[in-house]
Amino acid sequence: MKRIFLFLFIIQTVFVSQSQSLEECRRLARERYPEIKQYDLISETEQYNLSNAKRAWIPQVVLSGQATYQSATPTYPDVFNAMLAANGVEMSGVRKDQYKLAVDVSQNIWDGGQSKANRELAQSEATEQRSRVDVALYDLQSRVDNIYFGILLLDERVAQTETLIEVLESNLNRMRVYYNNGVAMQSDVDAVEAELLTARQTLGQVEASRTSYRKILEVFIGQKLTDEKLQRPEMTDVVDRNSARPELALFDAQNERLNAQRNAINVSLMPRLSAFAQGYYGYPGLDMFKSMLSSEWTLNALVGVRMSWNVGAFYTKNNNLNKLNIAEQQIAIQRDVFLFNTQLQTTQDDGEIVRLRTALDDDKRIVELRRSVRVAAESKLENGVIDATELLTKIADETTAILNQSTHEIELLQAIYRLKTTLNQ
Repeated sequence: MKRIFLFLFIIQTVFVSQSQSLEECRRLARERYPEIKQYDLISETEQYNLSNAKRAWIPQVVLSGQATYQSATPTYPDVFNAMLAANGVEMSGVRKDQYKLAVDVSQNIWDGGQSKANRELAQSEATEQRSRVDVALYDLQSRVDNIYFGILLLDERVAQTETLIEVLESNLNRMRVYYNNGVAMQSDVDAVEAELLTARQTLGQVEASRTSYRKILEVFIGQKLTDEKLQRPEMTDVVDRNSARPELALFDAQNERLNAQRNAINVSLMPRLSAFAQGYYGYPGLDMFKSMLSSEWTLNALVGVRMSWNVGAFYTKNNNLNKLNIAEQQIAIQRDVFLFNTQLQTTQDDGEIVRLRTALDDDKRIVELRRSVRVAAESKLENGVIDATELLTKIADETTAILNQSTHEIELLQAIYRLKTTLNQ
């Protein structure tokens, strides 16, 4: 039993640990996002459409019934009726009230490629719909990334503010000792204490913002963030510049759907050939002479081959094809606009990455110098050379330098991963 609990604890620990990484947050958000349910619905709809297209080759059966009353029916000429009457034969002719219960069966022999065109159209439409879902889920990734890096920035602000508070507390205690020894004035003590209270107030505000961001990320991934700090993604370079964005796949899918529609238009111009059989029970029957002698219902049947050709499709063919050509041109324009905007975004990200790398090269030295100046200022204060205001300025300068360094590191990571997102890498 202990081994089981230990195993479950390890599994839970591993799962929680993984849930703090950027990649795992992306995956969980994708799996939880309601849009992902569209995939199953699209597949089901596609199967129904394909099934309907295949059933075009299944014999089509139509049941019908009718009762009619006619103003006139076939009859013998009066002279012929007189001759029959002279021989004792009476023929009343076909009755004006007629009845029929029928079943019609037809079987496609050649549909001009209509069923194939319908299958291709169903598949292309499903592919386009899936591509639209891919785009929506890809946009979700950017939203998760922004929240994730926002939390990392707030984590750094919290850490640096806590460090500032420690430095201020140390200097406040030192300042109180100086005041008790008559080296410093009460105003010096008050200045440091006021700065300390301000830092604590800032810490509370930053922690509140971080808590809010973490709750938003928890909504996206559907679970609690148990780690105090999120994992920093690895600092990697973007080498491959080939874009594999889902929007490009969507443009291709849209063109494929237009091609399927174009093929369906061409197929609609073809004639159709089918075999049919019809049987009915009613009055009058196919034997008209028998129906003239008797009003009894009879069984009747006929079979044959039917050819149909809807020449009206030629009237709208050119207009329909021209509409598809215009739609194709619109897709081409949308692709060009997308590629243009993507190039702008990658250029902007590249420039941002270069700027931040340059800034980080200077940040390390700036922090070292600011720290050295702050330590020297503490020594000068101890010797009465400067007052508390000047020391607080040096402390603020060092804190700003450290915060700038950590902020630039996070911003560089965010710019790199934004570039990866732009290129779908």
